[in-house]
Amino acid sequence: MKKLLIVIIAIGLLPAALSAEIFAKVGTSGLQFLKLGVDARAIGMGEAYTPVADDISSIYWNPAGLAIQEEDQVMFSHTEWPADIMHEYLAYSKFFDFATFGFSASYLHMDDMDVISDETMEPTGEKFTCSDLAVGLTYSSMYTDKFSFGLTAKYLREELYDYSVEGFAFDVGTRLNTLWRNVTIGMAMRNFGTDLKYEIDNDEDGQTDEDPFDLLDNDGDGLVDEDREEMEFKIPMQFSFGICGDLYRDGDTYVLASFQIDNVVDREETFNLGFEGKYSVFFLRTGVQFNYDTSDGEARPTFGVGFMIPNRIAVVHVDYAYTNMGYLEESFMESAHRFSLKLMF
Repeated sequence: MKKLLIVIIAIGLLPAALSAEIFAKVGTSGLQFLKLGVDARAIGMGEAYTPVADDISSIYWNPAGLAIQEEDQVMFSHTEWPADIMHEYLAYSKFFDFATFGFSASYLHMDDMDVISDETMEPTGEKFTCSDLAVGLTYSSMYTDKFSFGLTAKYLREELYDYSVEGFAFDVGTRLNTLWRNVTIGMAMRNFGTDLKYEIDNDEDGQTDEDPFDLLDNDGDGLVDEDREEMEFKIPMQFSFGICGDLYRDGDTYVLASFQIDNVVDREETFNLGFEGKYSVFFLRTGVQFNYDTSDGEARPTFGVGFMIPNRIAVVHVDYAYTNMGYLEESFMESAHRFSLKLMF
């Protein structure tokens, strides 16, 4: 009865999440880096990874999957995006008999850029940059031999030139393996948090969000209320529901298929289909992403390869993935390339 109650509660999260307000408008939320997937394995499978998640990359995709492996794990992922934008992801997890705990850090950064004068349209000699950071702590546990639950608390920060904003968000996930042909149902809600707002004090009078209608010169510089109230913006909350299972399995050789539906507050519903095949220590992956705005409405294919290196110290996984960015890419070398390294010990 207890197991049945847990499953009913997990499934009950689905309609609650789907009833959330959805805006099919790109650009209506901030901190877009939170939507950038990590781990070349997951990306190679078309990001249809919420039900598959069973290693340390689960911290990002579905924290419930972190409890599957009864080992300590380390992961590093590097992504090279077009326009010389880079994304780094680092994670570590520690297994205990009662639960698994994890730490993660996600960092999006780019090279310095020139400050351009509004009057001359020439560089002023100054430089600026922008970056995004998310640091999280994760709890994950197996409640039965089939069902696991996970929760992540994250600190968020974005810096743009001299301005910054910070806040907090949560990820929560469930994972149910039926133990029949490895059919698994996974659900995750990511980036659940309050709206954020920049606090800007351009006139350096110690006040922000000044009343534009009080006609007061608060800092005595002859100007009236330079710092009007900034608009709040949402973070990209996302709900994912997926199912996966074995198409073929013979010992350690298998072919796995996965399908996933995503709802995000600032875009239309998207669909992901992915496959992973394993033979000996080699992996081959492919996937298709549907209804993404970056590919002129066409399906966006993904590809990935990987291999496993068992040794006395740790089991090492090295993976690579390529994503077709549609009209955003000018050549293959300017597409999105992802590399990830995972160790289980």
